[in-house]
Amino acid sequence: MNGLLSPLWITTGLLICSNLFMTMAWYGHLKHMNEKPWYLAAFVSWGIALFEYLLQVPANRIGYTALNLGQLKILQEVITLSVFVPFAVFYMKESLKWDYLWAALCMLGAVYFIFRSSVSN
Repeated sequence: MNGLLSPLWITTGLLICSNLFMTMAWYGHLKHMNEKPWYLAAFVSWGIALFEYLLQVPANRIGYTALNLGQLKILQEVITLSVFVPFAVFYMKESLKWDYLWAALCMLGAVYFIFRSSVSN
């Protein structure tokens, strides 16, 4: 059970939840508030983003106990892409593109390079 409560797993879970709010705050208004003034969409997005920050800040603090800053950032970016693609396809009804796969492969390269020194030590 101790492995499930490790800083890496807690951080990952919090960042996934944070990214759900972030993605909705950044892009949800394009679907629901497209005809509204931009400043109204900005205020609604800020309200949603509050929940993002309530999860993201503790996630980064917990994650920083086990990961260095670069690893924490790459983890965040991988999670962002992992949340964004289903959001774009299923929620925003965008078509699934090969470019998402290529971007994911580039992210795998980033994961390799940022984590390789900690695995070899």
